[in-house]
Order: sequence, then C-alpha cells, then structure tokens
Amino acid sequence: MNAPPAPVYEFGDFHLDAAKRLLWREGVPVPLTPRGFETLLYMLEHHDTVLDKERLMEAVWPDSIVEENNLTQNISTLRRVFGETPDSHRFIVTVPGRGYRFVADVRLREVDAGPEPRRIPQTAIEPGETETERVASVSQPDHSATSRRFRPILLTTAAVLALSVAALFFWRGRTQNPPDAPAKIPSARIVIPEKSIAVLPFANLSADKENAFFTEGIQDDILTALAKVGDLKVISRTSVASYSAGPQRNLREIGQELGVANVLEGSVRRAGGKVRVTAQLIEMRTNTHLWAETYDRDLADVFAIQSDIAQQIATALEAKLGPEEKARLAARPTANSEAYVLYLTGRGVEGAVNRSDEIEAEQLYVQATALDPAFALAYARASLLNSQISSNGDDQARKAKARAQAEEALRLSPTLGEAHMALGLCLYWGEKNYDAALKEFEVAAATSPNNSEIYNYVAGIYRRQGRWRESVASYERAMSLDPRNRKIAHFAGNNYLFVRDWVAAAACYNRALEIKPDFVAPKIGLAYLAVFRNGNPAAGSKIMQSIPAAIDPDGLVTLGRWDLAMLERDYATAEKIVTESPLDFSRAGDFPKAFYQGRIALARGDIESAQRYFAAATPDTEKRVRDAPDVAERHAQLGLLYAYMQRKEDAIRESRRAVELEPESQDAFHGALWAANLALVYALVGEPDQAITLIERLLSTPGAVQGLNFPCNITLAELRLRPEWDSLRSNPRFQKILAGPEPKTVLTNR
Repeated sequence: MNAPPAPVYEFGDFHLDAAKRLLWREGVPVPLTPRGFETLLYMLEHHDTVLDKERLMEAVWPDSIVEENNLTQNISTLRRVFGETPDSHRFIVTVPGRGYRFVADVRLREVDAGPEPRRIPQTAIEPGETETERVASVSQPDHSATSRRFRPILLTTAAVLALSVAALFFWRGRTQNPPDAPAKIPSARIVIPEKSIAVLPFANLSADKENAFFTEGIQDDILTALAKVGDLKVISRTSVASYSAGPQRNLREIGQELGVANVLEGSVRRAGGKVRVTAQLIEMRTNTHLWAETYDRDLADVFAIQSDIAQQIATALEAKLGPEEKARLAARPTANSEAYVLYLTGRGVEGAVNRSDEIEAEQLYVQATALDPAFALAYARASLLNSQISSNGDDQARKAKARAQAEEALRLSPTLGEAHMALGLCLYWGEKNYDAALKEFEVAAATSPNNSEIYNYVAGIYRRQGRWRESVASYERAMSLDPRNRKIAHFAGNNYLFVRDWVAAAACYNRALEIKPDFVAPKIGLAYLAVFRNGNPAAGSKIMQSIPAAIDPDGLVTLGRWDLAMLERDYATAEKIVTESPLDFSRAGDFPKAFYQGRIALARGDIESAQRYFAAATPDTEKRVRDAPDVAERHAQLGLLYAYMQRKEDAIRESRRAVELEPESQDAFHGALWAANLALVYALVGEPDQAITLIERLLSTPGAVQGLNFPCNITLAELRLRPEWDSLRSNPRFQKILAGPEPKTVLTNR
C-alpha cells in the first residue's frame, strides 16, 4: 500500500525523500549519517536563507550541546557528496562570520510513496557530476529512462520562473519554441523564497523627461541598496524595467513571472527643491501591504529617503543584516545634493540601451565628480560605462579613462563594491588579466550578492580559465537574478553552444526570444543549431530568411545566410548574396567582400578567380595584423587567408602565432578556437595528419565551436558538410571520425 503523499526536494541531479529519509542521485541512493541527513534537510527547508551556525546546530542537535566542529564535518561531507571543490560551491556557500547558505535551485514535489527509483548503472554519468554539469555536456540519444525523466523536470521547473542563485530557466511556451521543448509537469511546483523582492519602476509624477530619469534613478538606487543584503533575493534592474508603472500592472502576475514573494512599487514627484516619494511593499501570495510610507523632504534629503526605504524593507522581510550590511545601507555616497541628483539622473539615463545614452550617463557622472571630487560611486559608474563603450573596439583613450576612474574610486573608497567591479572590468576586458579581475569581482560580489552583472562577467572569466562547469553555473545564477534579461539569456545560450549542449542552448535562445521576439542574435544561434544539432543547413537558412533585412545593420544575418548557403554547397545562392549585398562584410566578418568571393570561387574549382579575390583581400588583412600585432584573432585570420592562397609556410606561421599569443593554457575559450583554426589551416595546406590529430582532441574540447562565420567550427556536422574539409575525406582516420557519434564534450577543469 502506498504511503500518504510526502514532500520530495529536488536539486541538481539529487532528490531527497523526507518521508523515507533517503537522498538519491539519478536513482542511486547516497549514504548519509542521520545527522548529515538532518543537516541537509534543514538547509533545504530554509534554502536561499543564510543559516547561522548556532541555528543549524540547534536544529540538528536539539537536545545536545555539541562543538561547532561537528557541524563543520557535516557540511564538509555534504560538499563531497555534491562533488564540490574548494573553488566551486554551487550548492552550499559559506557566509563569513555568519554560517551557511544553500544556493542551488530547490524544487518541492508531493509524490505518492511507492517503489524505490530504479537504479542506474554508475556509468550513466561521470562520478562527481552534478545536474548543472550534466546539462552542460552533450545530450546523447541513448540516455537512460531515469535521465530522461529528470531532465524535463529541471527544464520544466525553469519554464515557470527563475529561482534562487542556482540553475534555472524561465520562458513561457510559445510557438517559436522547438518541438522538443518540455511539457509542464503538474506535480512539480516552485518554492519561492519568502525573502525575495522585485523593485518595480516607480511612477514619475513630474512632467519633464529629466525628472523621468531622476525617478528611474531613485528606483534603481533602492534596488541597488537592497541587492547588497545577502539574506534577500533581489531581481536585477533589466528584468523589472519592462513593467511600467500604471493601473495596468498586474502585480501578482509580475511576482510569478519574476519568481518573487514580494514587490515594491512607488512614485516620485519633484518640484523645485522638494521631492515626494511614496513606496509600498506588497506580499504577493495574500496581496498584503507589509509596509507603506510617504516622504515629503527637501531634495537634499533624497538619499536619506532611499536609505530609509531600503532599511524598512529589510526589516519588513525579516532579513538579517550584518554590521557591514547595515553600514553600507546607511553610508552616504556624497554630501553634495546637486552631485547626487546628477548621479541619480545618470542612473536613469544608463537604463537605456543606446550607446549615445551610455555616453550621456558617463558625462553626468563626470559632472557629479566635478561638483564633489570625493564622489567615489560616481567615479565607479563612469568607469564601468567607459569599459562598456570601448568593449567592442580599440578606443584606448576610453579604456585608459576607465582604468583611471576605477583607481580613483578605490582610492577614495577602498571597500566600495562598485569600485572593485569597475577595476575588475578594466582588468578583464581591457588587460585580459583574468586572475586579477576575478579577485576584484569576488570582492564586489561579497558586497552585492544579488548583482547579476557580476556573475555575467565572472562566467566569462571562468570559461577563459577552463572552468566551464563554473561558467555554466555562474550564467545560471545571473539568469536567476535577472530572468527577463534577454542578453544574459543569449550569452548563456552561447555558452551552452560552446560546450555542445545543443538542447540547453536552444532553450536559452528561445528564452531570449520570448523576452524580445525580434532579437536577432539568438535567431542566428538557432540557425546554426539546426546545423550542429541536426546537420540541416537548409533549416538554418530558413530561420535566417525570416529575419527582416531592415534589422541587419551590421550584416551578420547576410553573412550567416551566405555561410549556410556554402554549407549547403549552393554556390549560386552564396554568390548572389555577396553580389547583391551593399555591405562590405568587413564589419560583420572582419574580412572584405573579396575574401568571401574567393571562397566561393575556390569551392567551385575556379582557382584563378579565387586567387585573384584572395590577393585583393590580402593588403587589408595584413594591415590589421601590423596595426595590432599582439591580437591573436588577426593572426588567425591572416593565417587562414594564406591557407586559402596555398602560401603554406606563411599560413602555418601566422596560425601558430595566434595559438602562441592565446594558448589554451592561458585562455581555454579563445585558445581552443585558434587551435581549431590551425587544424583547418593544416587541412587546407596538405597536412592531414596534423589536422586530424587536432580534430580528434578538439571534438571533445569546449570552445572549439563558436557559431557564425567560423569555418573552423569543430562539430561532427560541420566536418561532414563544410567544403574546406574535403581534402581529408579519403583519409581513413577522418572517415572513422565521421562514422562515429559525436564525442562527449569534456568539461574537466584544468
């Protein structure tokens, strides 16, 4: 006879049956001591909450007085069970001076107790591999039944809303979702943290545009202050920005979409030197007003208003505040009210997506520092914007300005989290000093644990360090804090593509499109997934053709259409695309149009025309190397061009130079791509053994596939389809590769 329904907690590829007092991993029981089980159960019941050591010890040993070492040993045992390392705590994190926090995504199900889950052979997944890690590996068609059962549960739970600091995915089912998008499972329900909140856009009750930005700045400053409270889960700015103030706003729906138990809304009216701010905190489940207040103050007191609101909310939600958190909430960033108003206006302007708005916001921060040269926070925000503005180009002046502003912010306020984030971004993007950048981001995250930007940056660093599992987890954490941020969803999709998890990549791309249906980048990603996943460039071309030409200003869609036509070996269409395009292509693909015309001629066997086109593309490509001799990508591009021209020694020299400048040991992400480029060069210049040796390794290496316009993508589908590999097709070693299944991508940290 079945027992009454009992709670089951699911997290990662584990599930804990509270009634049976058993922990399972993919159907295999995991032995735990009774106290170890009680420790885990209590943490799951209070997940995403900082648990003081004393509180945990009282719960696990209610009738005994024990030393703290007993708890430490239990935590250490659980971390070993979860496969955590000293540098990676994706289930349990230590909160210095406080205790512990269970940060993985927890899902609660009520199931009828019945037969124990079927055992899965230990070879089903690698020892020590967590659910997040398994998602990041290649999905093979021969998964066991249990593995097929648990993966839809993970993805379905994510389809409802984003949760906690762990892995999750949020999208609502729509027609653009792929056929294999998981169906919702009625028996599973989301556990929303009680201490979770979304700070919605405030209503601007003033008339002019400047005050609209001022209102946005106040809302953002309150959100930023709350994000510094470790005991809260706070949804990031981008995800709340679309919920404009007004009577049409359905708070309960918003709470469900964002995965929060509470929302804060309010209004701002500014007139002359006065400001009125109203705010109310609403608990979603019961529609209860937990707190409300109206402030009528002088404009000079606007910071005091925001600080008080943040502290009142923390109190209402019973969030524990450590001494440092209290100090951060109370700290006044500037004593100059005019400078602070400029700063708030800059924060409002910064919320726009145009480059001109970023430049305007940076100028407002500079004006604020002119009024108060000790305004460290304004220096930090200006630095972050200058790094962002110069991220896609060679604007060395802005990069230098960003570094100077970050250093000044730190000089003025050595513990300011935003200053450490600003310096981290300079070290990451500007100097490629990944270890140093990561240390700065870790300091920033300690002061603002709900800042999704930080986890987005950290994810990028982790993959360059070869820490791919941690990169995946960090992107998932960013998405949980910013579930309506289309860019982060797209970045996460790219990350899954880099590790060849086609299903997870498609889910993220579709999530980005659910947020913004005309977002071009994830559509391009889906087009290439049609190739990588199904070997179907025609399906990819159909997706590309659905994108209006009017939203292809940089030529990426045109270039993608050309590339997919080449994979189909439809050279007439490829030539038509290049000929009719008004674009030079150099903006989208870093090569002039002649390069692509040469590749068409070469594929057709018209060697004379091909060499003429390649010769026309050579001066510009060589100049790019002379202008930036330390940029690996430019050497790789020149090496590839030389390979098409059969300049063998030059091709190998330049391609090897790219590998030397960014080896996989220093940059696992880009290094793998340059190694793949070298493999293609070897194939083109008649060195099959060296090409195949690289291919054999790179087929299971993350980062050796990067999507659009990389003829060196190392996937089984590309090797089978792309004309550049034709010279290897008679080689038995290559034939063996093509005949076999795609190897599992290895995510072992280096």
